[in-house]
Amino acid sequence: MRRRALSLSSLLPLSTARLLAPLSPPVSADPSCTDIHLFVQESPPLTIKDSMTVRRGKKLSISIQEHMAIDVCPGPIRPIRQISAYFPRLPGSVASGMGGSHLLSPLLAQGRPGGGGSLSLTSSVDTSVEINSDDSDDCTALGTLEFELRYEQSSNKLHCTVLRAKGLKPMDFNGLADPYVKLHLLPGACKANKLKTRTIRNSLNPVWNETLTYVGITEEDMHRKTLRLSVCDEDKLTHNELIGESRVPLKRVKPDQTKHFHTCLEHPPPLPSPTAMGEALRGISCYLREWENEQLHSLEERGRLLLALQFLPSVSLEDKAIEGGGGEGRRNGGLCVGVKRCAHLAAMDVNGFSDPYVKIYLKPDIEKKSKHKTAVMKRTLNPEFNEEFFYEISLSELANKTLEVTVWDYDLGRSNDFIGGVCLSSKSQGDALRHWTDCLKNKGQRVERWHILTNELPRTLSHD
Repeated sequence: MRRRALSLSSLLPLSTARLLAPLSPPVSADPSCTDIHLFVQESPPLTIKDSMTVRRGKKLSISIQEHMAIDVCPGPIRPIRQISAYFPRLPGSVASGMGGSHLLSPLLAQGRPGGGGSLSLTSSVDTSVEINSDDSDDCTALGTLEFELRYEQSSNKLHCTVLRAKGLKPMDFNGLADPYVKLHLLPGACKANKLKTRTIRNSLNPVWNETLTYVGITEEDMHRKTLRLSVCDEDKLTHNELIGESRVPLKRVKPDQTKHFHTCLEHPPPLPSPTAMGEALRGISCYLREWENEQLHSLEERGRLLLALQFLPSVSLEDKAIEGGGGEGRRNGGLCVGVKRCAHLAAMDVNGFSDPYVKIYLKPDIEKKSKHKTAVMKRTLNPEFNEEFFYEISLSELANKTLEVTVWDYDLGRSNDFIGGVCLSSKSQGDALRHWTDCLKNKGQRVERWHILTNELPRTLSHD
């Protein structure tokens, strides 16, 4: 019976071959060969499944771990492609030459007639969506919104033109949606400052071309307010669902200039849980107490009020004769208060409206004679009064007075509901202080200014 040398490396793994090397003397190692040879009988063909017989008769089997490790070469690990890889971000030079390529930055109003707006180094900081953002997966899933903003400083109006939306997320069973857009001003979002477009039925690419206008937006509002645009799906049987939203700080809008935006819709930011907030603020109890006090004393905005103040100086008898006035008339000076209109008042009735009227006091009022009241406007949140009231008072006395203006909802047969109010005096703050100071400094001039109505009764420093 012949014997022939078999290469052990062709039958066994390297780890098993190393174990077989010192088993028996017949195993010969050739210095010129790197393989170890094992002399076996030729008669039955040797396979891996069969037990391998050595000269001493020991059996050797391959474990499942070694069997699975044979000829395994996974190669380099490749990263998994994300959805954003299928939507490449175009550079500024390429995006400027393509139509509809204004997804990543707001357009300049001057560049629209000539084609696409170009992305510059300075404008990339002021974009609605960051170019290098990694949140494009969310962006493409929820859709995009295109709109324009314009602030008229002379009339204190903010115009928001909602143009169109593209690629909205399907919300209905038919794979479509019934989208509409609603606007809120933050902080202080409530029903009083909510504006809403019409609903487009069964569309994922709706076109509105609708302009919504906020009245009574002051310069202070433009610096501290943020406009939230929410795209929602209207459902007749269930509650409406939010598709996505976009937030724009109003300080990015320059007065009397139209700014174009094309933004990606995002999910609303999550609200922090009390437990997580408690853990995050642990150890800084002083800051936590200040934050809680601020939340407790925060005022809710209930609408806007347009007031006109004018201090009329005293008229002498000679001036009165020159003017041709006869009979008894006004001789002393005084304050003329004009209640022009209100805007975006809070709805106090179940029908979604209010029956507003305005009350005015000049405090301290010891004799209880300073009360004036306008007429009641039925079923409206944007009433126009155009009524004037006069207080006969000197300028020195007026400097120590407080003008209290409150707006109420008239209810028949029960107590009236308080909507909001504002106080103007030398100890006020913000727009109220500026309005009061301008009135006292500019005698005879009519000064108009919008004021924010808050949900708490104005508190005067002196008792009635």
